[in-house]
Amino acid sequence: MPGLTGHRRLLSIAILIGALVLAACGGSSDSEPTTASGNTGDPGSTPAPSDTAPGSSDLDGPIVFADFGWDSAYFHNRVAQFILEHGYGYETTSVPGETVPLTQGMIRGDVHVATEFWADQNPPFLEAVEEGTILDLGTNYGESVQGFYVPTYVIEGDPERGIEPMAPDLKSVEDLPKYKDLFQDPEDPSKGRFYDCIAGWECEQVNAAKFAAYGLDEHYNRFLPGSATALASSLVAAYEKGEPWFGYYWGPTWIFGLLDLTKIEEPPYSDECWEHILEGKEACAYPDVQVRIGVNAEFAEKAPDVVEFLENYETTFDQTSAALLYMHDNEAEPEEAAIWFLKEYEEQWTQWVPEDVAAKVRDALASS
Repeated sequence: MPGLTGHRRLLSIAILIGALVLAACGGSSDSEPTTASGNTGDPGSTPAPSDTAPGSSDLDGPIVFADFGWDSAYFHNRVAQFILEHGYGYETTSVPGETVPLTQGMIRGDVHVATEFWADQNPPFLEAVEEGTILDLGTNYGESVQGFYVPTYVIEGDPERGIEPMAPDLKSVEDLPKYKDLFQDPEDPSKGRFYDCIAGWECEQVNAAKFAAYGLDEHYNRFLPGSATALASSLVAAYEKGEPWFGYYWGPTWIFGLLDLTKIEEPPYSDECWEHILEGKEACAYPDVQVRIGVNAEFAEKAPDVVEFLENYETTFDQTSAALLYMHDNEAEPEEAAIWFLKEYEEQWTQWVPEDVAAKVRDALASS
């Protein structure tokens, strides 16, 4: 969720900014409540068959998922919904909205499940977990990323494409000044060009402060694309031509499913540095954020089989990026990406559920 701004006092702004960033990177989805019908890592051992019949619980209605406003959240919700509907026999639905209101809805019990809590950027979630009104069921996928990137061929070359290394010694922000001519700004040849995040997003302010602290503003102009699509287009166009490109990006997005990028090293993140980063006096890397699965505590008591499933649910950054790329390349809805994922990564998701549940999901996939 790009757009971090500082410490806890600025995190609520970052949450909303980040939701817009991730929504932009993968397309749009239906804004109406939605049901799900329509391998890497070590997921652990296969759960034993449940003692209770699938779908048996004290619930009065459907399981309500929080549809945060970005595609990876839609996708993971639809994967979980498909399994719960076809494997366990539950009815599910989803409610679209922004991060903070939906988190409050989960605290009240109006919303039951969220598969993508960007925990470190969501103080209400952390407070609710501490108070016991929301249960943190563990990691969905590993740390998100954001920072300064170049195509890997810029550093290593690409023999298959006949591309020689252009900046073989480029590793950290300290090396960037000597490569300004490589990334030359066509509108100001005396400096290099950095493709920044979008004007108005919080990460643009952070990057401006970083450039001041690193002294990069003496060597590079920050070019502000008009949209996330424009930023992605600049990178893909350069990549297809094998040309140098230097800019900001975040993940997971479909870009990381398509392109091989290398992150430029920065001083390591620290709370002390981040507290003062907007002052432009010191700078450090963006923090990586764990993406967690959360459920309403009262709901958890009524549906222990759902909780057990969600505790086992775990994917990877690369898998999420691959699903977003599938959506992008095929103009697919999250429901379609969920079915693609379940067919593509059967060895993984079957570790999340008892075999009798897995068999029912396979049957549903066979007719999908």
